[in-house]
Amino acid sequence: MDTNALAGFHHLTAIVGDPQQNIDFYTRVLGQRLVKQTVNFDDPGTYHLYYGDEGGTPGTIITFFPWPDAPKGRRGTGQIVDISFSIPATALDYWVERLTEYGVAITGPTTRFNEQVLSFLDPHGLSLELIAHHGTQPHSAWKQGPVPEAYAIRGFFSVTLAETHQERTAKMLTDVLGFRPLQQEGNRFRYEVGDGGPGALIDVLSLPDQPRGRIAVGTVHHVAWRTADDEHQLRWRHHLLSHGSDVTPVQDRQYFHSIYFHEPGGVLFEIATDPPGFSIDEPVEQLGTHLKLPPRLEPSRSLIEKVLLPIRVPEENAGRSDLEV
Repeated sequence: MDTNALAGFHHLTAIVGDPQQNIDFYTRVLGQRLVKQTVNFDDPGTYHLYYGDEGGTPGTIITFFPWPDAPKGRRGTGQIVDISFSIPATALDYWVERLTEYGVAITGPTTRFNEQVLSFLDPHGLSLELIAHHGTQPHSAWKQGPVPEAYAIRGFFSVTLAETHQERTAKMLTDVLGFRPLQQEGNRFRYEVGDGGPGALIDVLSLPDQPRGRIAVGTVHHVAWRTADDEHQLRWRHHLLSHGSDVTPVQDRQYFHSIYFHEPGGVLFEIATDPPGFSIDEPVEQLGTHLKLPPRLEPSRSLIEKVLLPIRVPEENAGRSDLEV
């Protein structure tokens, strides 16, 4: 693998409604650990909630901006329309039963690229999938979570983009970002990056006659790809600028550094560094149990805490009873 290549997913960020509903679903139903509660650095009156494995390993992290009063989004082109998680092939029956017990309407299992796909919506309409496959799982499970380790989610499998002109997106993926064409089924085109496999896959749906989507509650805001460190990220920024991309300056997100740009269809991409990670301001055993703010916002903590809705942190996060925040 080229040391400059993207290494797959870093994280994915979506927009949802009520923060407690979001916490309860992703921790209690899907068995993800709340690894960081902070605020949207560009809009500190709202939470930014991060979920993942025990330590918030890149490739397991899904994050949310909860905006309770925001309108519903619309699924369409120019969007990431499906988020797919990886589960072991033997876990499919478990998840059918578990989601049904929690009253989650499921579709499938269906077959795609010889993999079993279970589809459902989260409480705010975000389209999710569990992909059961026989290949190596990209990450370990959170052992203290409510889902038995043998069946637990193991990070991302893939994301699906809906595009009006898929060939323009494909050109950027292959010619600029280093993705490789892998498979095609009908109007679905699959690409891989880095070492490939689960956690390094992107599907592009060609939907030339579909209306454009609207980003709001129940839709994906952006997807972030991994790079090793600041040096590699700067190389990527110069590379993107040389290809005419609208790439931003480096942004300090406290737990990683980021650059942002749009692919030709309009989906917001990010390249994020692996370090410094989520344990820089609280130990791993306490991740997600307290509101964390970057130094520049710390003087405004009391005001921010008055604006944010109270939330309950799952007891599994720190091995004790629920904490009122």
